Amino acid sequence: MAATTFQGYMTPTEVAISQEQTTWAEQQELSSRATVNDLVKVLDPKAQVPYLPTRSLPTPPTTAPSVASAYDEDHPAFVQVHDKSVHELVQEIVAARLQEDEDESAFFAADLSAIYQSVLEWRASPIGERVEIFYATKCNPSPAVLHLLSLLGTSFDCASASEINAVLSLPSAPSPDRIIFANPCKPASFIKNAAQKGVQMMTFDNADELYKIKRLYPTAKLVLRILTDDSKSLCRLGLKFGAPLATCPGLLALAKQLDLSVIGVSFHVGSGCKDPMQFADAVWRARKVFDMGKQAGYDFDLLDIGGGFESETFQEMTQVLSDSFDLYFPEDSGIRIIAEPGRFMVSSAFTLATSIIASRRAQQAIEGVAQPVEEEEEKAEGSSDVMYYINEGVYGSFNCIMFDHQIVHPHPLTIGGALTTTAPPFPPLPNVAVEVDLPVQMGYKETEKASVWGPTCDSIDCVRQLVDMPKGMDVGDWVGWGEMGAYTLCAASTFNGFDRSPVHWTTGGASKPEARFVKALLDEFASSSLR
Repeated sequence: MAATTFQGYMTPTEVAISQEQTTWAEQQELSSRATVNDLVKVLDPKAQVPYLPTRSLPTPPTTAPSVASAYDEDHPAFVQVHDKSVHELVQEIVAARLQEDEDESAFFAADLSAIYQSVLEWRASPIGERVEIFYATKCNPSPAVLHLLSLLGTSFDCASASEINAVLSLPSAPSPDRIIFANPCKPASFIKNAAQKGVQMMTFDNADELYKIKRLYPTAKLVLRILTDDSKSLCRLGLKFGAPLATCPGLLALAKQLDLSVIGVSFHVGSGCKDPMQFADAVWRARKVFDMGKQAGYDFDLLDIGGGFESETFQEMTQVLSDSFDLYFPEDSGIRIIAEPGRFMVSSAFTLATSIIASRRAQQAIEGVAQPVEEEEEKAEGSSDVMYYINEGVYGSFNCIMFDHQIVHPHPLTIGGALTTTAPPFPPLPNVAVEVDLPVQMGYKETEKASVWGPTCDSIDCVRQLVDMPKGMDVGDWVGWGEMGAYTLCAASTFNGFDRSPVHWTTGGASKPEARFVKALLDEFASSSLR
């Protein structure tokens, strides 16, 4: 499988177009299994080492959406979808903006085929034949994204009444049993809404939630969310949710006393998990709670492994999970396993294009104005040569910097008013620290240190403190940002009166087989369902 390497980071540039092609194990054999073997010794001293897991996994239930005969053509899921690469789409829009010299607003370009590629990569992984996708709606709730994922057969993780209503109102809406209400602490009105809509699966982690559900929705199917080790994740959700293992017997006994149906266990290792072995530890904890459930009189049949998946560690994560399933939830146990990926599904699909609205340089010479002769000061270490101000910031689509701890990577779209000829890599550079900035990796030799700032009047509105950018860029030039599909536009505000950035959509171009599949899928649905 072809791959591109950036400072030790390897990302696949091609994914299997059909599940009938070579298996993941044949494509990617991990060179060492020492970490899994070590864990097996700790968690189960009686287990044989080296541990050799099986690879025969059952096929999960079908997730085909339930489609009615006709839908309103004005539904927000039905967007104009271009048929070109995302880079071509960005260049086309920027070229038009330069020519008109009036519209300088930022915008997104979304490649729907990249979402399909993520689905394919998931299904080709070691857990792909067993673990069902329940997409984390909060990550990017764009109707066009949800519509495509539903057509591709995924289910949904929703955390509010609004998210449930949005999914169930899709033109390709799944049946309510393809939704899990994965919020352990829900307002009463949200529980009532779930009952009205027929969404039965929902999580809990405390006694008060059990009493509330008993009163409002006693026929719900409950999933106990447990606390796991999320100390190596970007966002530690365990600070807010999850029942410690010591409290689980009491919660299960109370649920039994209230005659509530508890069907399984869920966990979340934290958003942006950096250590795959946290998944192994969490699966072991889930196994313990399954045993507790048996003692309480329950026979659990569902395991929800949550989210936290990232592209750069996905191969190792799924291998660790597959080994852990074989050890604690083997295929003959009949346990249904689901997951709630968000970032992994949509992050690479979105590119943000911003324009430079102002710039400032130290001791910038002004034509016709005499400058005082001063002794040249030594440039402070870590200072920039130029400050660029762009029309998007941390109060808008770059909120991922503050809330999601992302390090975003700019690349030039124009230099001196002329379109650049070098396309950024795809999949894009992940939003993590790198030794060499993206413009240098793309081949730009003449660079300078720049700081990049958002448009608001707040000094915390800094997008990049210091980054190498090509020389010659000026006010009116455009800057692109990849890997911008997760936790970006969904949490953008209009602080200081700046509008949210719109999205332009594309299949990804006729030359890509994934793009041709997406176009055919969307066209077929439109032709059969709209009238």
